[in-house]
Amino acid sequence: MTLAWRLRQRGFAVTVIEGAPSTGGLTSPQSIGDYTWDRFYHVTLQSDLNLRALLGELGLDHLLRWETTRTGFYVDGTLYSLSSSLDFLRFPPVSLVDKGRLAATILLASRIKDWQRLEAIPVTDWLRRWSGRRTFDRIWLPLLKSKLGDNYRLASASFIWAIIARMYAARRSGLKRESFGYVEGGYDTVLRRFSERLAESGVEIACGQPVARVTNTHDGADVTLADGRVRRFDHAVVTIPCPHVAVLCPQLTDAERERLGRVVYQGIVCASLLMKRPLAGYYVTNITDAWVPFTAVIEMTALVDRARFGGHALVYLPRYLAQDDPRWAQTDDEVREEFLAALERMYPGFRRDDVLAFHVSRVRHVLAVSTLNYSTVALPPVRTSLPHVFIANSAQIANGTLNVNETIGLANAQASYLADAFTDQPDARSAPGLPLAAVSAA
Repeated sequence: MTLAWRLRQRGFAVTVIEGAPSTGGLTSPQSIGDYTWDRFYHVTLQSDLNLRALLGELGLDHLLRWETTRTGFYVDGTLYSLSSSLDFLRFPPVSLVDKGRLAATILLASRIKDWQRLEAIPVTDWLRRWSGRRTFDRIWLPLLKSKLGDNYRLASASFIWAIIARMYAARRSGLKRESFGYVEGGYDTVLRRFSERLAESGVEIACGQPVARVTNTHDGADVTLADGRVRRFDHAVVTIPCPHVAVLCPQLTDAERERLGRVVYQGIVCASLLMKRPLAGYYVTNITDAWVPFTAVIEMTALVDRARFGGHALVYLPRYLAQDDPRWAQTDDEVREEFLAALERMYPGFRRDDVLAFHVSRVRHVLAVSTLNYSTVALPPVRTSLPHVFIANSAQIANGTLNVNETIGLANAQASYLADAFTDQPDARSAPGLPLAAVSAA
């Protein structure tokens, strides 16, 4: 949507072809109980300048709310607060010396500017070097496994650098408390306004139209829909995950397919719970115990006013999975049983009848893992061998971690590149009346 917005501002006629029933992708809303909120958990940081600028353009910045939140840490069957410098100093699982090394690692990562040199270093080696083996085994390794599974062995140090750099920017200073934000009404509010503004600017949004194939022609690009219809454009920008790009664009070279295949994706299974009461009041609870079937506990109503949900609590339980993980085959009922049993064990006061609604959402290709030498051997280029077919997707985020702010920043940058590419190619100049297509879902 941002890419379409920026290209329209540069004078291009733009059509967004969306396979899903509505726009938004990972930010799309859901109904849970009698309420509407995001399908997956999202938070805005003070440092999210790309997102905040876009909200300002959409006239929504006055709906941005900021709150100070608390952080929990679940280790060895015990829930600790890790919300302040004092909490950190009191944190029993790590010795005082190891706390110093852990704090130094975070500080070091927050100050690194040359992130590309980190791509050549395995994340395990880098964390062991700076935090020490005890802290690595006790804290970092369980967190890496919960986020990446066995793919943690493939990740470079730039992966953890990007996460630390973003979260460190959320703190007012040092290890002090965090200030997080959200838009009143969640991303449903943002997407509705964004869709309206795009339509007003002349962008066509065609939802519920899965794409079967994108082919390059001598003077443009043909987009073949799943129902057999063909739409012709001057250029097509494919914004879907890399494995789908390789399938959708049969004219790509073997070398291009090989590069797209080097991108390693993590997927997510995320449960959303509407509950009668909160669990512990931490916005995020990090988890190191391997038996817990989810990566973290996100209590959204520790950030968002519970009045928005009739006084109830909204909780997310995400689990990140590699592509070959057998747990993709679990049914919603199996996920529900496993997750609720874990909550009963983690929170003595939790009761199953506290749960008013339980939804499960799944997406296979979410996070492109920052593998070793990612930007040189795996990062997909915008320009393909096909003169009228381009790629713009979140796997091109090389120096950050996947979130809405980074995605908007990527779209801003790629729009500038694409605008130049469209006008600089003599054999790819726009013919009268033929717009650009941004294919956003296969």
